[in-house]
Amino acid sequence: MSLRRFHQVDVFAGAPLGGNPVAVIVDAEGLSDQQMAATARWTNLSETTFVLPPTDPAADYRLRIFTPGGELPFAGHPTLGSAFAWLSTVGDPGRDLIQECGAGLVAVRFTQGRPAFAAPALVRTGPVDEHALGRVAASLRIARSDILDHQWVDNGPGWLGVLLESGARVRALEPDFGAMGDLAVGVVGPQVHREETAFEVRAFAPGHGVDEDPVTGSLNAGLAQWLRGVGRAPATFVAAQGTAMGRSGRVHIHDDGENIWVGGSCVSRVIGTFDL
Repeated sequence: MSLRRFHQVDVFAGAPLGGNPVAVIVDAEGLSDQQMAATARWTNLSETTFVLPPTDPAADYRLRIFTPGGELPFAGHPTLGSAFAWLSTVGDPGRDLIQECGAGLVAVRFTQGRPAFAAPALVRTGPVDEHALGRVAASLRIARSDILDHQWVDNGPGWLGVLLESGARVRALEPDFGAMGDLAVGVVGPQVHREETAFEVRAFAPGHGVDEDPVTGSLNAGLAQWLRGVGRAPATFVAAQGTAMGRSGRVHIHDDGENIWVGGSCVSRVIGTFDL
């Protein structure tokens, strides 16, 4: 028996149990790749993370991130949830830190009690090719002309982003995941009749073993970089995600001129030990 500290953190929740849970194994040193992958399949959450000693002296810890389908170099809600859990276990909540992960070093800071990460540089950007857009439209069961704009917004998981006319149109989507295949598709639309949030977002990643992710930090980071770059979003805004799944995800975006910060509330709903 090997008991390791464990947190299940509700990330980006606009209300209790309204966000995206992440399972965090705080004491992951000594676990094999196979054990990590098996744990992620067993928890069956969109991501499970494993906190390890850093290899870079500038980092506070190293994080490995697994979906049920494999490992990711970076993901947003696991970054925030893991930072929150790690700080809770070391008894120093609320301080800024540096996370090491497959995408490099990621800064995390706390503002008004909410952690936020600095959006990492995109590994792929630019317009999406027409062949891929045709697949996206078919898998979303919409016309190609319904896609008003598009951009690769890949910071590790492979995201591409498409813009629809409204948040209501985004919420109404009923995707064909078989047709989507290995594409990781983020869909965003402006809120026309709401004042609480500026955009509605949905994230579809069947190739990662997650048909729809409730609330997605990495996607919102990439979308914010894109929308800010083309003048479609203000410097500070809140995006809603998870509405179609009965969640109340709220992602807080702030562009300070140097970094785009992606943040949200974090609450540990389950704290205990994990027997591996």
